[in-house]
Amino acid sequence: MQLLNSNHSMRRREMLAATFAGMLGACRKPAAAPAKRTNILFVLADDQSWLHTGIGGSKLVKTPAFDRLAREGMLFTNSFCASPSCTPSRGAILTGRHMWQIGEMGVLYGTVPPSLPLFTHLLEDAGYQVGFTGKSWAPGNWQAGGLKRHPVGKEFNRRHIEERLPPGISVYDYAANFEDFLTARKSGAPFFFWFGSQEPHRIYDEGLGLRFGKKLADVDVPPFLPDSDEVRGDIIDYCAEIDYYDTHLERMLKKLEELGELDNTLIVCTSDNGMPFPRAKANLYDYGTHMPLAIRWGKQRQGGGSTDAFVNHVDFAPTFLEAAGLPVPQGTTGKSLLPLIKGEKQEGRDCTYTAMERHTWCRPEGAGYPMRAIRTATHLYIRNFAPDRWPTGGPDFVSSNKTFHGDVDGGPTKDFMTAPANQRKFARQYALAFGKRPAEELYELASDPHQMKNIAADPSKKELKTELWAKLEGYLKQTGDPRIAGQDPWQGYVYHEESGYGATFNRSLSEEERKKAIARKAVR
Repeated sequence: MQLLNSNHSMRRREMLAATFAGMLGACRKPAAAPAKRTNILFVLADDQSWLHTGIGGSKLVKTPAFDRLAREGMLFTNSFCASPSCTPSRGAILTGRHMWQIGEMGVLYGTVPPSLPLFTHLLEDAGYQVGFTGKSWAPGNWQAGGLKRHPVGKEFNRRHIEERLPPGISVYDYAANFEDFLTARKSGAPFFFWFGSQEPHRIYDEGLGLRFGKKLADVDVPPFLPDSDEVRGDIIDYCAEIDYYDTHLERMLKKLEELGELDNTLIVCTSDNGMPFPRAKANLYDYGTHMPLAIRWGKQRQGGGSTDAFVNHVDFAPTFLEAAGLPVPQGTTGKSLLPLIKGEKQEGRDCTYTAMERHTWCRPEGAGYPMRAIRTATHLYIRNFAPDRWPTGGPDFVSSNKTFHGDVDGGPTKDFMTAPANQRKFARQYALAFGKRPAEELYELASDPHQMKNIAADPSKKELKTELWAKLEGYLKQTGDPRIAGQDPWQGYVYHEESGYGATFNRSLSEEERKKAIARKAVR
């Protein structure tokens, strides 16, 4: 009897405990659903200078998609690439480090050292679906250094434009390839997608700008270029390709809206380096390094804002990692832009640093033209470490692209300026674009926004010049630039180009090809 009573009491206690636990459970808040991770769309034009956007005030371009990102997000008016050359610029983006910190990623047609952590791989390892369309990290051979997986994920370039396109326009249907990527991703997985437009890189279809309805009279020719119809036509052809690539971005934004993903996607739109014209691309002047940049991040940043804080492409990697909730690798030089995007103040945004070593193979033995620069709101200071060399490769060495002055992209403007009669007629512009330069350059931006009057030798600027060089030198030492230590690893890096140039370039160029190039020069 006592045992029965004991069992009955135990069952009663168990029932009361279960009831009480149920009551507690009913009072608790339900567990929060896991936060939806941020998607990232990175848009990188190829060779577009900062001032060629509609929202930036240009009459030459129509960029409604870029303008929308800036209106609904933030426009950055002082954004600079790390290096004004495709491969090192893209390497700096992927690593968050300056071109002097990334080894063979820091030269055109280089490779990717596997020891460098790439933000794309870190995102992929954390469950992000990673892919690209168009031009990714390039040009170069990413496998030659021992890397085992693509720097920018899975390629989506299968879809092509069906109708006939003008010469120089990529056949890839970028927007359709983005749709394929979105369709292929795992359900619920966050994504990172790299849209690498191949426009407005040369070549251009001459007359394309006129067919797009652009007018020669609307061109504001920068004063370091000759003001001629040939140059004006070349500029509007370049602008027409900007218009074209923006239409694909517009379609991508529309697709994200249809899927309800737009406001959960951090969208960054910029360019790798400046316009492919003399004294622009492959130079540390603003037309080579000053980049368009618009960033939209849904409710994280309600639109209409702009900032003149100095930002650099090395800042993108830590920005993407922080947005994804991931730690930033030790050794990353850049700083996240998220505080600026959210409208907060951020220290250390009063200047930026840019650099260049080797662009094309246009000097004997693969020598580059080493430059470093500091850019502030008021001045640009450039240190040229080998002023005895030609900054463009010079008039006598046949470069890897079988031309002279190989660091200047070929096209109507280069042809016009290097014609003997025009060298004399536009002597100042020719000297600025193709001539040798002193060890130091200093430009006062308020009076000389196009950086044409070097005041480094002015005695009254000695203190300012010393101050800027000290700040630049200190930063280079702090970040481990081999150039400051008197070293030049870049000249020894292989030039991984499919056509067989590079370390064997001087031997691989046949005598017949060399004679043809010299003959073309004589005709000019």
